[in-house]
Amino acid sequence: MGFKNLKFFAFLCFPMFFFVLIDAQVPIPPKLDGFWYENRPFEADSIFIEAFFDPVCPDSRDSWPGLKQTLQHYGSRVTLLVHTFPLPYHDNAFVSSRALHIINKLNTSATYGLLEEFFQHQEKFYGVATVNMSRANVNEKIINFVTKAVGTSYYSAIRSGFTNSKTDRATRIAFKYGCSRGVYGTPIFFVNGIALPYKDSPLDYKGWKGIIDPLLANQLERNLHFF
Repeated sequence: MGFKNLKFFAFLCFPMFFFVLIDAQVPIPPKLDGFWYENRPFEADSIFIEAFFDPVCPDSRDSWPGLKQTLQHYGSRVTLLVHTFPLPYHDNAFVSSRALHIINKLNTSATYGLLEEFFQHQEKFYGVATVNMSRANVNEKIINFVTKAVGTSYYSAIRSGFTNSKTDRATRIAFKYGCSRGVYGTPIFFVNGIALPYKDSPLDYKGWKGIIDPLLANQLERNLHFF
């Protein structure tokens, strides 16, 4: 997507569409958006992966085991930064993404554990499980779910987090950031800043090795030539 600073509005006036371009700068966050895996920020010599996930997206869920296995295999040679990208057609994607931002603010060590809990229990938050629930009741359900996942000592802070405009803004900025990068679905991955082609099937451990091993080999070759 080449129009990073533009919003598109389409107005249907049969039989034609009219497109209006409006200048719209994506808000600049106070720090880089996203959640660092194992609280390990990017290092110059590591392979940098960015993942755009929706916590209630089955495809995001299915892509995580292979990526996690990859991270465990390569250790500090690979760095991961996850961004939330709540898809508008997934029930409760925004509120579950907001929960991740709240927990990351309270305890960064608990963020990925909570993401895995959402992946494991997605069926609790979309479709028939919430179709007859009010927004307030869904929020209450997620507050209780998150509290159970991270510990009861966080209950009050989690509840207040859902009334804090900063967590709402952080979740919105994460979505807009994804849009500015050309993200249109989940999961979408970038490696060293370059988007990987979208695939219908999850990228597994073998697929990740096929991407990362040549990059590490190239790094080693360059270092040998340097000396």
